Amino acid sequence: MRSSLGETRSRIKRSHALVCADSHEIIGLPHWPDTDVVSYVTPGLGAGFSLFRIVARRDTLVAPPPHGGIRFVLIRSGEVRVTDGTETRLLRPDDYAYLPSSAPFTLGLSADAEILCLEHAYKPLSGCEPPGAFFGAIPAVDPVPLKGNEQLHVQKLLPEAPGFDMEVNVMTFAPGGSLPYVETHFMEHGLVMLDGGGIYRLDDSWYPVAQGDVIWMAPFCPQWFGALGREDARYLIYKNWNRDPLA
Repeated sequence: MRSSLGETRSRIKRSHALVCADSHEIIGLPHWPDTDVVSYVTPGLGAGFSLFRIVARRDTLVAPPPHGGIRFVLIRSGEVRVTDGTETRLLRPDDYAYLPSSAPFTLGLSADAEILCLEHAYKPLSGCEPPGAFFGAIPAVDPVPLKGNEQLHVQKLLPEAPGFDMEVNVMTFAPGGSLPYVETHFMEHGLVMLDGGGIYRLDDSWYPVAQGDVIWMAPFCPQWFGALGREDARYLIYKNWNRDPLA
């Protein structure tokens, strides 16, 4: 890729976006002190959430989101201490946390720690208590074949309780595995390729994707993925969930 001549694999469309490393812009934000921030997906695209990467330049302490929304973090490297003022948890690579706005959760990042972070405004459900904080680790979540397909496994990282208004899953495709059909639905997606690669159909475009690529899919964007190569393809995927589309 000849970036100096204006080439990039990134594509920004009305119904989707593919954001690749050759076009990343590293910035700083006041509420993420001493960190390098790469914003992948924001409401500026039309999304209802923000998805970004954080790398700590030195040990640093991060306050709760200034907008008061939910924060989901996945640790990619280093250590992160999550505290609500009374209890502290130490998170290491492949650990994750769902942090509601009901408590002032802070993040203590070690130098060179890298995290994926997703934030959005919680949609309450009448008669249902919002969930509290939830912690887990990807290796501890049992993979389940998707609709009986042994070439495609899903790990659901969050409980399927009605209080949760979102899903975050890890999808793992064996080489040659694919989604069984082209999906179109009212949910939107944020996706990060964790390992491997393949071909992603988004609307009427077909994109080669690889580790580190990020995708946003708007509601009703036709979408399909097939894994290529000799290793498993694995991605982290978010969607809004458990709420009526008119809510």
